[in-house]
Amino acid sequence: MPLLEIQVRTPDREVFVDITERVRAALTQGGFEGPSFYGLVTVFVPHTTAGVTINEGADPSVVRDILESLRRVAPRTGDYEHREGNSDAHVKASLMGSSVTIPVEGGRLRLGAWQSIYLTEFDGPRTRRVWITPVSTTTS
Repeated sequence: MPLLEIQVRTPDREVFVDITERVRAALTQGGFEGPSFYGLVTVFVPHTTAGVTINEGADPSVVRDILESLRRVAPRTGDYEHREGNSDAHVKASLMGSSVTIPVEGGRLRLGAWQSIYLTEFDGPRTRRVWITPVSTTTS
């Protein structure tokens, strides 16, 4: 299956950007829609200071709480050896992870009722790439 790519401009140093609809649109534009497509899609971020995660998309306070918790775990300033000034961003991105995998049934993302896919930015603002790889499990 081909690799699809979207670009996401992040507005702040630390932000969660809901990319659920953009992932859906990429699948549609790539021809991976319709009742005959069953499989998985991997959403991958090829960056070391950004990540991707799935969490609640209905209540914005959830994202705020996650960001605040990550700031407590990895404060912006600390006794870091990496001297680029973004060590905390590397730690936070590692905690979030660089990919998620979502089932696709009949061409539709099978997310839970409250779930959204987020690009997590920790060293912005930047333009980030997100790679979307659909894998079909449909047998013909």
